[in-house]
Amino acid sequence: QEWKNTFATWDPKDFCNITKVVLPTEVYWSPPIFILEKVNGQSSNLEYVDVMHNGIFNYTQAFQVTLTCSLMIFKFPFDTQTCNLSIASFLYPVTDLIVKTRLTPAEMMQNSRSILLHDGEWKFTNLSIIEYVEGLNDEKFGVVTYVISMERRPTLYVLNLILPTCALYLLDMAVLFGPSSLEEKISFQIAIILGSSMLAVILNDILPTSSNRPPVIGNH
Repeated sequence: QEWKNTFATWDPKDFCNITKVVLPTEVYWSPPIFILEKVNGQSSNLEYVDVMHNGIFNYTQAFQVTLTCSLMIFKFPFDTQTCNLSIASFLYPVTDLIVKTRLTPAEMMQNSRSILLHDGEWKFTNLSIIEYVEGLNDEKFGVVTYVISMERRPTLYVLNLILPTCALYLLDMAVLFGPSSLEEKISFQIAIILGSSMLAVILNDILPTSSNRPPVIGNH
């Protein structure tokens, strides 16, 4: 966070060329910020703010939060999800406090990709920023929404689910139309049914359960 307080300025020449001091956050006013989609989380214990000689305040604090997000998993595991992270301050209307972004979406993308892990299940694909005014109780408040797009890496699901399932179906067709005897076909069919049951159990544990439209892979 960065803001300016015109009452907290000084001339560095009068104070041994000191241009910055570090003070506890309770010494000066700081804008209260809320994450609208937050359901749980924790913040660091860094309760200090940098005060520049021209009245610029810089406050950096790390958060680890859990957000609510509507998932569209119909194309699972080849799905792309979009989640919002909205930041606002509903204690001060826009006449008192205007919430703005300091960095452009391209700069935010570069910073995020340098911090995020690259080998996880999700691939960070895009980030856009929306600034708007939200009306609440006959007052207007500034809101900044970060729209985060993520793409699922399907390699694990392809290797563990899709390929074995296709192999079982092909084996089933080969046994059904093959020249084997009836007893051998029955034995193969029982083995295939057991393998399909094991895959169904694994699939039930992996597939997301909450969605208006269930995954296509779970309907077959």
